[in-house]
Amino acid sequence: MSKNTRAFSASTRPLPAREQTAEEQYGEPESYLEIEVRNPLTHGVGRKMHTDYEIICRTNIPNFKLRQSSVRRRYSEFEWLRDLLQLQMPRVTVPPLPGKVFTNRFDDRVIEDRREGLERFLQIVAGHPLLQTGTKVLAAFIQDPAFSTDTYSNY
Repeated sequence: MSKNTRAFSASTRPLPAREQTAEEQYGEPESYLEIEVRNPLTHGVGRKMHTDYEIICRTNIPNFKLRQSSVRRRYSEFEWLRDLLQLQMPRVTVPPLPGKVFTNRFDDRVIEDRREGLERFLQIVAGHPLLQTGTKVLAAFIQDPAFSTDTYSNY
């Protein structure tokens, strides 16, 4: 046998791959976090118009109190959350929000682009381990229907 050839004995051969059980293939993952931003609704008239977005969360991560939740948030509340996270967690790069829109902001395409950007933002932020554990505001923003920026401004 040459120097570069290995002989495998019965005890050193690689083990054959084990078939996964149905529970392993299709059961609930050890930990998961699913965030959706959907169903934008525009409220008000004239200068008092605004759009809010439904945030759906499904998770089994302990930092989130509820396994499933649905809340509504305005863009200005996302801005507030981002600013607070930057203050509380200066060593973490918080992703940008979709930009402010000043013309045609209630156009369906503009609202859909913003919804996609808010979903991307929230998925990145909520999936970041330091942001998940480093602030109580994030879970409340995502899950608490009674959430108010006034309540959490001192955090």
